[in-house]
Amino acid sequence: MGAALAESLSCTALHLAWLADLETAPNPAEGWPLLATPVSAGLLAPGDTTVERHLSLDDHLIRHPEATYLMRVQGNELQEQGIQDGDLLIVDRSAAPSTGSLVVAVNAGHFGLARVGRDAHGQRVLHTAQNAPLEPGPDPAATLTVWGVVRWAIHRLWPGRLSS
Repeated sequence: MGAALAESLSCTALHLAWLADLETAPNPAEGWPLLATPVSAGLLAPGDTTVERHLSLDDHLIRHPEATYLMRVQGNELQEQGIQDGDLLIVDRSAAPSTGSLVVAVNAGHFGLARVGRDAHGQRVLHTAQNAPLEPGPDPAATLTVWGVVRWAIHRLWPGRLSS
């Protein structure tokens, strides 16, 4: 190990020493500890272990428990929008879609993700990941419907299995 790397690691250990003050085993029944200090997405900032409040992920992520479903994403067509294969979506069937909403659409009996948009006449249309209008299947009886609105996407940041 090079001297620069060793020095970097020891400095990191000193700066992270405050993490030892955190509870080692949060109680999910009370909610998860939400730290008062946000984490910087750029330059490192001083850390603080002050807990702002306890946050229930169910309360935070799910507005209508009786109409909320979890769905796993298959495919990377929406990767540019931050949604990847294996991501977990929180879908609210009671929410009304608005322009720009990501929705789960049912087309000819198949689920798919679509974005709500407007056509040249101001009418609502569903767009595929490639921004093409989503059309009903070839069967004349086929219908294109919005099954639910995607409220949250949970994206894994570490390598490993995709199943929970």
